[in-house]
Amino acid sequence: MPSTYELLRADIVTAMKARDSAAATALRTADAGIQRASMDLSKPIDDALVVATLRKAVKNLADAKIEFEKGGRADLVAANEAEIRLLEKYLPKGIEGAQLEALVAEAIKESGAATRKEMGKVIGALKKRPEAALIDFAAASKLVQAKLPQ
Repeated sequence: MPSTYELLRADIVTAMKARDSAAATALRTADAGIQRASMDLSKPIDDALVVATLRKAVKNLADAKIEFEKGGRADLVAANEAEIRLLEKYLPKGIEGAQLEALVAEAIKESGAATRKEMGKVIGALKKRPEAALIDFAAASKLVQAKLPQ
């Protein structure tokens, strides 16, 4: 089975042959970001690096989309939504709902955190877990705040 990066590279060629300039540009930008991250970190390109880089790109696009909505730029909002959907195709399904709540509860118990001041211990425990790449830490942070008293 091809790696995530190989799929992305193949989709760049497909988009170029189909003359889909929007998809080709978005995928080439993602590819450049992955290569830049690989050089910056002096690491070979692997699935973990690809996923981390694409997650960061999706987050940046989502943040920009919010700003475009505030500015009333429907054209840019639509373009960002399309690019986000395109990049999310390469990301693994994240941990949500009951599964995330169970992980947070386990991390709270594991870290021994008793108040919100110790929230860093819980997040640190979550980051050490093998499934950390699939966790949305913004959602996890809100759950931790809800479960820990002031």
